[in-house]
Amino acid sequence: MKQNFWDFKQCGRQSGGSNVAEMGICPAATDAASNGYNKGRNGGRICWAVTGTFCGASVQGSFAQKKQSCMTCDFYGKVKAEEKESGNRFSLLMPGQQYAKRA
Repeated sequence: MKQNFWDFKQCGRQSGGSNVAEMGICPAATDAASNGYNKGRNGGRICWAVTGTFCGASVQGSFAQKKQSCMTCDFYGKVKAEEKESGNRFSLLMPGQQYAKRA
């Protein structure tokens, strides 16, 4: 597995993390359905597609609601570049999710 969001950002919201008591566990850290996407643990390397993550000091909604902030995130860029460099397929979304472009 590669570096996950909570390690990169040192947010302390993974299971056993330093900020769990105050802020709770991040949904990406426990989203087993996302395990393995972009070679991460749970939603750790596809956090932008996980609803309810806590970024920018507020709870984020679905990907459709937070895609603007996520696509400019340094971690998103890192994952995308690492997957491309290693010849892996970069996963933007999980099965069943849709990317709606603005008209």
